[in-house]
Amino acid sequence: MKVTFANLSLIGAVYILAIGNSHVQAQVTPDSTLSTAVSGSNSYNITGGTRVGNNLFHSFSQFSIPSNGSASFDNATDIQNIFSRVTGGNVSNINGSINANGIANLFLLNPAGIIFGQNASLNIGGSFVGTTANSIKFADGFEFSAVNPQNTPLLTFSVPIGLQMGSNPGAIVFNGSGYGLERLGNAALRATSESNLQVKPGKTLTLLGSNISMVESRISSSSGNIELGSVKEGAIDLQSTSEGWRLGYENVLKFGDIKLDQAIIDALAPGGASIRLRGENISLHNGSKVIIQNQGLKPSGGISINAVESLEVSGLHPKLNEYSDIYTESLVGLTGDINISTQRLKLSGGQGIFSMAINSQGSNIIVKASESIKLEPDPLNPTRTSHIETTTFSSKRAGDVILSTNDLIVLGGSRVSSITTSSGDGGNVNINTKSIEVTGITSDFVASVITAGSLGQGNAGNLLINTDRLTIRDGGRVDSSGAANGNAGSVTINAGEFIEVNGTVPGSINPSLIISSANLLDESLRQALRLPPAPTGKSGNVAINTPVLRVMNGAQVTVKNDGTGNAGSLKINANSIFLDRKGGITAATKSGEGGDITINLKDSLIIRRGSRIDTESLGTGNGGNITINSPIIGGFENSDIIANALNGNGGNINITTQGIFGLEFRNQLTPQSDITASSQFGVNGTVEVNNVGVDPNSSLVELPANVTDQSQQITSGCSNTSGSSFIATGRGGIPKNPTQELRSDRPWSDIRNISAFQTTPQIQSQTPPNPQIPIQATSWHRNAQGKVELVAISSVTPNPSPLTCSAISQG
Repeated sequence: MKVTFANLSLIGAVYILAIGNSHVQAQVTPDSTLSTAVSGSNSYNITGGTRVGNNLFHSFSQFSIPSNGSASFDNATDIQNIFSRVTGGNVSNINGSINANGIANLFLLNPAGIIFGQNASLNIGGSFVGTTANSIKFADGFEFSAVNPQNTPLLTFSVPIGLQMGSNPGAIVFNGSGYGLERLGNAALRATSESNLQVKPGKTLTLLGSNISMVESRISSSSGNIELGSVKEGAIDLQSTSEGWRLGYENVLKFGDIKLDQAIIDALAPGGASIRLRGENISLHNGSKVIIQNQGLKPSGGISINAVESLEVSGLHPKLNEYSDIYTESLVGLTGDINISTQRLKLSGGQGIFSMAINSQGSNIIVKASESIKLEPDPLNPTRTSHIETTTFSSKRAGDVILSTNDLIVLGGSRVSSITTSSGDGGNVNINTKSIEVTGITSDFVASVITAGSLGQGNAGNLLINTDRLTIRDGGRVDSSGAANGNAGSVTINAGEFIEVNGTVPGSINPSLIISSANLLDESLRQALRLPPAPTGKSGNVAINTPVLRVMNGAQVTVKNDGTGNAGSLKINANSIFLDRKGGITAATKSGEGGDITINLKDSLIIRRGSRIDTESLGTGNGGNITINSPIIGGFENSDIIANALNGNGGNINITTQGIFGLEFRNQLTPQSDITASSQFGVNGTVEVNNVGVDPNSSLVELPANVTDQSQQITSGCSNTSGSSFIATGRGGIPKNPTQELRSDRPWSDIRNISAFQTTPQIQSQTPPNPQIPIQATSWHRNAQGKVELVAISSVTPNPSPLTCSAISQG
């Protein structure tokens, strides 16, 4: 057995509680505050006391019973309630029997603590309340106190209505010698010996202390109630019922812990039993169990566990092949629901919460965990997985599984499920959470799963998930499937943020899945479960609503039928879908009609790297239909949209989009990205792509006949001696060729009129120097130095006026 610090702390507390009072001899001694009288040594006879009406009051300074000893209340048989308090401040060590006459209820009140040994037993006709409270409160205001015994000399005939815990109440410990149960085959348990600590049928056994510990021990009820409450501070209401008493915790200020180690709390009885646990942290370790088994026609109550902080169920019994679990068995009559309320629920190492319908309708399992529910395998033996499961083995319906939490985590082959193995229908699985993770498989390829399934003639239940985020990875699956004659149920998933289905596991034939199917199991498994050679039921429908759906790395969202029936339909409403690396959205059947796939998107559908949307019939049935409505569709790297059939007709593909890229219609599949609706031996299906453009009647603005006033845009003068400019407005609104699409040669064009922001530059006047133009010589002569010079006559050319645009237009 693994010993943790928490276990050491508990063991140490129990040890101190025991040895701290080891000097006190086991005895029963009155304290003289009342007329209680005690005789005998090991077997104590208790007489006297103070009677008021049908109530009898006793007061002791010590109350301990040695091994094989007894303490017998010699009361009148018409007494209804015996109230006994221990005022000496010593722990009561009960290792013998407590007896009373008639049908009186017995209250044992010791604030210092109570320890039940392996020989402790109850032989009383009424209910038993063992508590470490300070006092018992009555309806008329009277308080029977173990810490202030002198304050209330007058006693009462009123009924008790509550218990008051002190500032430091003692613990209650039960150290036994084993729990005396054995399993009949793989199902029901039976008792191999009587439980010592139990009450008569129809009565209540209640333990209320600051902390409660059970080690190798067993508490039982036959058609009665068992209640364990761990309270450190506050007041507890005491409510009278037909079976005895029920505790109310509305005024509790602080709870304590309840720990079971190789211990059992059970009601193996012919109806009428119920079990309630209430504390801060509640744990079941090393084969510990909480069980109700209804063996009769009378309906039984249920199991209610309320742990303020945490409930943990873990570990295998070190000697017996029994896991820790919480479950109900309806052998004959109905059994009540399993209700669990906590912040954190953790199931680890082969443990579970079960409801089994043997010959009657099964119980529901209802879990409310404000923070998390976690199911994981044993880290030392990963094949030991954890479960929350309802099952029917009869013609009656299995119970439902209803989970509400912030985070649901299902790991390593663990499962949340409702299953039918017979003619009765399976129950529904309803999950409401912020986040769900379903991840991994066991070493022998058993997947982590959330499922509603059928292994018999009955139909599988439906699966409903409401979450923000759903992640399925590494072989995990969410499904409703049938493997025999029953129909699969529907799968409905509403995810507020995203759904991701991702990955496969090397060596496993099943990828990560969202699926509703009539499933053909492995042959060895079919033989072991006595299943038919092929399923004959129908597969169910899958409906998904989410902003984002990602299916990657071989994962699939699918409806499938491996038998003779039809595949179901698959409908997805989303903003966008991304399929990558052989991700698939499929509907397939082996013999029947292929299922229909309907995809409605607001943004885009992207299919990459061998991914596909596929509805196929591999037998005589027709291929299913595919309907896709998406503004943008892109298919790349050999990704396909397929509605094919083998012997039947190919299905129809109807696509409505504003743009489709990378995908083309082809008669057969190619290494490129294809859209195909073919049949190998039947009639090909049809492919219709509706490329929706802009609605001409939607939100159009009437444009003016004249884009601009030309008279204000073109000047009449284009002077060559002053600054000028030419501006064209409205660019980008009209194609160059009316028969062609508008093409922009820049990503953004500023079409604003900028004339108001433009200033005319001042042109500086420039007077060019008179060029020395060579003039042709007309004569020659000798100058005074005797040299010859060429002589020309210059001519004057007038300077023309500037040329203007007006002059040109008038010319």
